[in-house]
Amino acid sequence: MLPLDLAIRVSGLSKQYTIGVRARRHDTVREQMTAAVKSFFRDGFRRAPSQTHLALDDVSFDVRRGQVVGIIGGNGAGKSTLLKILSRVTAPSTGHAQIRGRVGALLEVGSGFHPELTGRENVFLNGAMLGMTRAEVRRKFDEILDFSEIHQFIDTPVKRYSSGMYVRLAFAVAAHLEPDILIVDEALAVGDFAFQRKCLGQLQNQAGSGRTVLFVSHNIGAIRMLCQRCLLLRSGRLVLDGPVDDVIERYIQDVASRRRSSGTTLQPDVGDGFVLHPRDPVADLTLFCGDAMKFDFDVEAPRPLGDRTVGIGIKVTTPSGEPLVSMDSVVQRAACIRGDAARWNVRCDLGRLPLNVGTYFVWVFVNVYVNNTVKQYAQFSNAFAVHVLEHDVFGWGTSLPRPRYWGPLYWAPQWRFTPQDRVDGVAADAAMKETLACRDYSAS
Repeated sequence: MLPLDLAIRVSGLSKQYTIGVRARRHDTVREQMTAAVKSFFRDGFRRAPSQTHLALDDVSFDVRRGQVVGIIGGNGAGKSTLLKILSRVTAPSTGHAQIRGRVGALLEVGSGFHPELTGRENVFLNGAMLGMTRAEVRRKFDEILDFSEIHQFIDTPVKRYSSGMYVRLAFAVAAHLEPDILIVDEALAVGDFAFQRKCLGQLQNQAGSGRTVLFVSHNIGAIRMLCQRCLLLRSGRLVLDGPVDDVIERYIQDVASRRRSSGTTLQPDVGDGFVLHPRDPVADLTLFCGDAMKFDFDVEAPRPLGDRTVGIGIKVTTPSGEPLVSMDSVVQRAACIRGDAARWNVRCDLGRLPLNVGTYFVWVFVNVYVNNTVKQYAQFSNAFAVHVLEHDVFGWGTSLPRPRYWGPLYWAPQWRFTPQDRVDGVAADAAMKETLACRDYSAS
């Protein structure tokens, strides 16, 4: 029996798929016999090879009512499989999941929509699938339509909708039909930027109203903004369940460690034949806040580039890919590459970047300039990972806690306070003479 304070209990959940064998459906005995004869002459008595894939492996966790839980992990980690089991789309191989309340799920773009029905008809169909009465759907219909912003297409068959229109209507239905538990997969990535912000705002409202939300996303910023707790899946197993910042940091470190073992060469995303060779014994950097950042690597081209002007670009990004700072050796008139050499050593000292605690990624570009026009020769995405550790950059004698709202950068501006005639009815000179005891931030 599920305790009253729990919305979801997952116990020993596993899901195994058989791969390598194409399923065939035969509606008549004649078709079955024909298929059997063809199979015998093709394969004889040999059994068609098959393999199994364990998409989920003994996953267990509880979710309290009203919690907003993020689920993160790499591709193939089992996130979508878990949500499909919780949504009753597929059954587990072993284990069980208990759910208290009505579930609204947005797993894929347009999931549950019938392509021949209009948007209006699909709203009522989806509502019925969620267990809502026709009167409840009718009461919420105008809100759904306003949120989706597809008024003029609501009576058009959804098979003519774009993917963006699909996800607008699908999310509007799932978010407005008052489920007790809302399950959202990465479907929001299809919408445009404005709609994504609107959806995130709606999810915040859902969370604030006490609704239970499970949210899968590769958008680390959205996970951090919405969720109180996070689950990290890897190869079908639950490897960490805890506070959002701790789980995200572990996930980023996992990505960095899997991306490349130390000292190996890197192949580019753009630019066939180019290779990047890190020279440091440990290619990824571990720094303290305020430390200088330096890189030493070789770039090898498939052939000499001749008498062209070639520059190296470097970009530092957040884990979700937002650029923090970019630099280019040619644009900054710092250095360029000429001649017939096909391999060059590059040393770049970025100085003391004001990076806050966390993990960041460094992209490397090879750019050629012809008549002041740049053409990209090669791009190495996430060539290096930089792990920044906490340090007493402001000289307090201890490390200050890092508020989440500080963002990826810390700063040390020049401050100046000028007393005015009066401050809140008290003489300014008297107010400035008061001494405030500094808190011991190490205890907070």
